[in-house]
Amino acid sequence: MSGFDAAWLALRESADHRARNAALRDKVSAAFAAQDHISILDLACGSGSNVRGLATHLPKRQNWRLVDHDPRLLAAGRHALFAWADHVDNDNPLILRKGERRLQVEFDERDLSTFSGGLSEHSADLVTAAAFFDLVSKEWIARFCGELARLRLPLYAILSYSGEENWSPPHPADSAMLEAFHQHQARDKGFGPAAGPRATELLADSLKSHGYLVETAPSHWRLTSADADLVQALADGTAAAVSETSFVPRSKVEDWRNAHIQTTVCEIGHLDLFARPI
Repeated sequence: MSGFDAAWLALRESADHRARNAALRDKVSAAFAAQDHISILDLACGSGSNVRGLATHLPKRQNWRLVDHDPRLLAAGRHALFAWADHVDNDNPLILRKGERRLQVEFDERDLSTFSGGLSEHSADLVTAAAFFDLVSKEWIARFCGELARLRLPLYAILSYSGEENWSPPHPADSAMLEAFHQHQARDKGFGPAAGPRATELLADSLKSHGYLVETAPSHWRLTSADADLVQALADGTAAAVSETSFVPRSKVEDWRNAHIQTTVCEIGHLDLFARPI
């Protein structure tokens, strides 16, 4: 499967945490409020941002299993969690303290593109993922949801790209660039043709067909001049992706890039989802 650089994940983490839909996150928190302990399986964990964004909203004793195919990201996650924690009680297994929370964190190097029933290998109360399902295929989502339903596990999937982008000030090539970017995003990331902006809809429809209660909510990035480095990285990355498609003339791509690396306001659409078996 395609990989992500730890520097990119670190750059976007603040925007990701601000964007999480608080009302939906509170419903996740309420669903487990009566428990003293919770086990979480975090898929495509990257460098562990989901732990840092969610742990303080879950019960006091937590077991996290962080799954990713990239050992470099798992190593970066361990390092970042050391820095984030108030105290490290133990290194192997990693046991952290954050406020009143005690977290045991395990790292699982695994290629999720070959996922076939892997959820049953670990006892979990909740399956989570951030910015992941837009990378996988419709068929992968169907298999995953079937396995999730077989085990009657809830899913909290956040920050799936929804396809909306608004750059301010606008550029005449915005529409053409967005269309070409969506074409590029649909390419195979190692899971088959990527679901892209349809990911949350596909997840919701599949899980509803398995008898789940599904709620979705917007979690848009709303970037300002304070996020200048992230905005520039977005403009650079979008221009590079569109250039690979040849759908937009190179001169127009470069003009768009030069304009938007100086953009002061940018909104990128995402959706959060919380699904529970009824």
